Amino acid sequence: MLFAAGLEAQSIPAEPDSSTIRVHLGPLWLNPTLALTNLGVDTNVFNAATAHVPQRDYTYTITPQTDLYLRMGRTWLIGNVKEDLVWYQKFNDQRSVNGNYTASWLIPLTRMTFNVGGNFVDTRERPGYEIDTRPRRKEKAVNGAFELRALSKTFVGVRGERRKIDYDSAAVFLGSNLQFQLARTLTSEALTLRHRLTPLTNITFDVGKEQERFGFSPIRDSNSTRFNGGVSFDRFAVINGSAQFGYRNFKPLSPDLPLYSGSTALVNLSYTALGATRVGVTAIRDLQDSYDINQPYYLQSGITASIAQQIYGPLDVQGRIGAQRLAYLARPGVAVQAPNRVDHVRLYGVGVGYRLGRDLRFGVNVDEQKRQSMVDILQYDGLRYGVAITYGQ
Repeated sequence: MLFAAGLEAQSIPAEPDSSTIRVHLGPLWLNPTLALTNLGVDTNVFNAATAHVPQRDYTYTITPQTDLYLRMGRTWLIGNVKEDLVWYQKFNDQRSVNGNYTASWLIPLTRMTFNVGGNFVDTRERPGYEIDTRPRRKEKAVNGAFELRALSKTFVGVRGERRKIDYDSAAVFLGSNLQFQLARTLTSEALTLRHRLTPLTNITFDVGKEQERFGFSPIRDSNSTRFNGGVSFDRFAVINGSAQFGYRNFKPLSPDLPLYSGSTALVNLSYTALGATRVGVTAIRDLQDSYDINQPYYLQSGITASIAQQIYGPLDVQGRIGAQRLAYLARPGVAVQAPNRVDHVRLYGVGVGYRLGRDLRFGVNVDEQKRQSMVDILQYDGLRYGVAITYGQ
């Protein structure tokens, strides 16, 4: 239910804590996890409108994942390897192997910290709430960050990232070739300020620029200026995660495209009470690229909340609810099918789980996702139900 949102260049990772690492092989530390999810039925494999007779199928996803840490003197090589093995019984063309690989070199010095890294994604997951097909997509990124301790609790720094996104040349959605419309290179850089309010809480500020350059559709090229402020919490704090709020001034290079200036947000927080109740909240507000050149982007505003409650011993129940609003910006003077178009996506889910030891959990889940749109063929309602088995999560 939770789609990954586009992020800016990541902050410098923290050094690992040996007490949280499961496997120690000399200087190499590993945190392996394994999940079998969605083992059940998808009642609307293609997110088809009701009038188009939605297709159902049996499906499952196996996700092995490992965090890796290798100590080299005072520095760390940090990596993450994740694979999604997606299987459908009838629709062979929907099966896929999706990989996400991340690596970074953390260099902590007395008053300075450096981090350089990269990321490679090769996936057929849907790229968001708009596109209902599963196009092959590849992303290659390099990033770096530098931080200097200016005062005892205050740090200043710089960070940057360059990410290249490509789609399969045959990927098409509603008549639009996705490689032609959405293949792009994103470059971002920013000045950062971080103040350690407590040993587990940091306040952050940054100002930066972002450039999008489209290889086959240069009319979409744009520059953005961003101002952000936020708070982040250490993984050992009662509240875990981060929340960032800011302002984006988006300027297309072509005068034929609409401007945007407004607020942004990116939130991913969780809270655990008395070891028995866990509440999570994710939220986003930002501009996203659309496949339709006549409505080239939309403002996505959404929030998803979840709660997990331990009932008795190893038995727990979960609930999930979310809402996304996609408000499209149209090119001036161009006729579109739905002027002032706004789509709404609703998400609901419940689950029951049983823990077999500290690391193994068996669960049964039911999740529904529906979209209401001013374009009839884009409205759908889909249900997924089945079991999930997770180890190490």
